Amino acid sequence: MLENIETNPLIERLPPHLKQFIKPQNYELYTYQDQAVWRHVMRKNVQFLSQVAHGSYLAGLKKTGISIDHIPSMYGMNRILKEIGWAAVAVDGFIPPAAFMEFQAYKILVIAADIRKLDNIEYTPAPDIIHEAAGHAPIIASPDYAEYLRRFGEIGSKAISSAHDHEMYEAVRNISILKEVRSEKKDAKLDQQIAAAEAEIERLQHKKVTPSEMSLIRNLHWWTVEYGLVGTLERPKLYGAGLLSSIGESKSCLEPEVEKRPYSIDAAYQDFDITRKQPHLYVTPNFAHLSEVLEEFANTMAVRKGGHRGLQKLINSKSLGTIEISTGLQVSGVFTRMITNDDNDVVYFETSGPSALAYREKELIGHGTATHQQGFLSPLGKLKGINLAIEDMGPRDLQAYNFYDNERIEFTYESGIKVEGLNVTGQRNVNGKLMLIQFTDCTVSYRDEVLFSPADGLLNLAVGKEITSAYAGPADYYSFDQVYHESEVKTIKSIFTKEQIAIQGLYEKVRHYREEDKINKPLLEKLKTQVQTDYPEQWLLIEEIEELIN
Repeated sequence: MLENIETNPLIERLPPHLKQFIKPQNYELYTYQDQAVWRHVMRKNVQFLSQVAHGSYLAGLKKTGISIDHIPSMYGMNRILKEIGWAAVAVDGFIPPAAFMEFQAYKILVIAADIRKLDNIEYTPAPDIIHEAAGHAPIIASPDYAEYLRRFGEIGSKAISSAHDHEMYEAVRNISILKEVRSEKKDAKLDQQIAAAEAEIERLQHKKVTPSEMSLIRNLHWWTVEYGLVGTLERPKLYGAGLLSSIGESKSCLEPEVEKRPYSIDAAYQDFDITRKQPHLYVTPNFAHLSEVLEEFANTMAVRKGGHRGLQKLINSKSLGTIEISTGLQVSGVFTRMITNDDNDVVYFETSGPSALAYREKELIGHGTATHQQGFLSPLGKLKGINLAIEDMGPRDLQAYNFYDNERIEFTYESGIKVEGLNVTGQRNVNGKLMLIQFTDCTVSYRDEVLFSPADGLLNLAVGKEITSAYAGPADYYSFDQVYHESEVKTIKSIFTKEQIAIQGLYEKVRHYREEDKINKPLLEKLKTQVQTDYPEQWLLIEEIEELIN
């Protein structure tokens, strides 16, 4: 897949689960009309944004290899981005939010290779190369903002999603694709599909659900990276990619009718509608403040707090996630159950299906999904009547409490969970703390329930007092074949009618005239009259001709 892509070391270091989203740009598929759309938006934007955008915008266009006259090539962008420590890859429309943020963590811009159609030239709900390349890329020339983007990706990729988030992602991807179908004629079937897609988004937006971490951090992303303003409330500057790439909204957002709010963590709890212009925007005094708010939000996340709330978020997500125990042992899988005590401490947990154990993001040898194909379970906490936690016991302590290898042992946790079996061996972390004990012929019981029996095989008991962290995705990405899955809804490629092919030919002719040294005004006047007569709706083509004449 990467053989047709101008690469740099950052792309080469990407894990396989991200490389699956990278597509060739296929530059030759851009039409001459596409190039005209790019020129029109860029000319309008640069002229206006030079006065109202953040100071790094104009310099950033040059630093990231973006021209006003030509749709940028990934080849050229990657050669230039390498100099500021970033890279760019092409993808097919929207990709899962967690994957998008993880690309950012690797300092890679994700660029949707398609370009908006003429009907949506001022604004499109779909990600396109104008939005991604001309919107996101220039501002990363600011070191403070570039570091904010990277850090946001690092934290955002750990945010736990919900089933509702997955539904919303598919719905938004679907409507963005439908609204960019290139059709110059009325299409009743397409109109029905768009209406149904809009109704689905409306339904999901009004559905009462507890917001997930991913939905909250996605709000922060929207109000900063996509639609952020910087400076003072009275005279803010534009830096959000959605504003920098929209001819209409880059102007209307500065009108008094659009409420300007000081940026704070409150923005995480303010939803947005991707299909409409924003009625309010947030203003950060500087890019450093963005990072302060991000860290404030991160302190509320399960990745930093762990505990029963963090594990419950993973259970609710029904998706691949990881918990880290106080010994540093990391358990990755789809979590399905937990038992808590009166203080809400987690005293037992389970995963279902392929699971893996890791330490410091590296899979423990012999503890991959092949070993834990059916899932993983373990009690947690201190032992009853013993003040010293198992993880803090040295070899002499273990002997004192009869923890001998190849000896049968029976012990009870403070929670009442009992373990009885043949102690085979143990595994310690780099600090010497015991983090895993293996038993055979073992029974684990709680009250009247048998949680594990000898028929279940070997028991690998996780040692630890508490869950210190919980987050989306695996500890070691190489433990699982597929972390993210590509959407089954694909972007719809253009199929041109004879009339559209003829129009494309005229755009091509004008482009060739533009590239000639001398302008033949009589020929252009004749061509303008032809277009006005045959294709009066092609205002952009007429504008291109008039620009050359004048």
